[in-house]
Amino acid sequence: MRIQKQNNLYQLTFMPRLFPVNCYLIEENDELTLVDAALASSASSILSAARTIGKPITKIVLTHAHSDHIGALDSLKNALPNAEVMLSQMESDILQNGTKMEAGHPIKGGYPKNIKTKPDRFLSEGDFVGSLEVISAPGHSPGMLALFDHRDGALLVGDAFQLRGGIAVSGDLRWQFPFPAWATWSKEISIQSAKKLADLKPKTLAVGHGDLLHEPLLPMKQAILRAEKGAKKHA
Repeated sequence: MRIQKQNNLYQLTFMPRLFPVNCYLIEENDELTLVDAALASSASSILSAARTIGKPITKIVLTHAHSDHIGALDSLKNALPNAEVMLSQMESDILQNGTKMEAGHPIKGGYPKNIKTKPDRFLSEGDFVGSLEVISAPGHSPGMLALFDHRDGALLVGDAFQLRGGIAVSGDLRWQFPFPAWATWSKEISIQSAKKLADLKPKTLAVGHGDLLHEPLLPMKQAILRAEKGAKKHA
């Protein structure tokens, strides 16, 4: 596991050279919020990182419920029984019920079938989790959430953008790392959400796959233009 720190954010990256999977610890005054739960094998490393920081994980927020974002959830909840688990109701419903279609688009990506942990709270646009404002950002998945830290302008977007293989809006294929595109529910809705996220003018972009990107606004806008052109070609 690799750890990179930026202000209040710690990026934890598993398999950084082969198939980078990120989750994040967000530092508050006396506690930590974990954003995403990475892979099933990641729990001990996440807990170790929190011990090194010296604050307890009290909240676990899931941007969406694909396997590489929720994998260690049960192990973490077993180790942290008092931690509050949060995600959108849409993602929870898909996880529990295995819905195959939503708004006319087939649901893609791996939703694990063996997750036992139940959410303590459903999140919606405008809610806050500590310092993080919840932003609805569907597209990659129907109920995906982003999180914006107003303290330092860090924007955690799940898979709304990727940086591995080149910056891209979810659904805009990058052959160097095609997996987020292959798992995208709706390319058109992804572009709408990407525009909404760019309007926040973030100072740091934190994605599910790829390094942190500082001063990301121009690259985000360029990625949106490319995605729009690609969508027109296939319209």
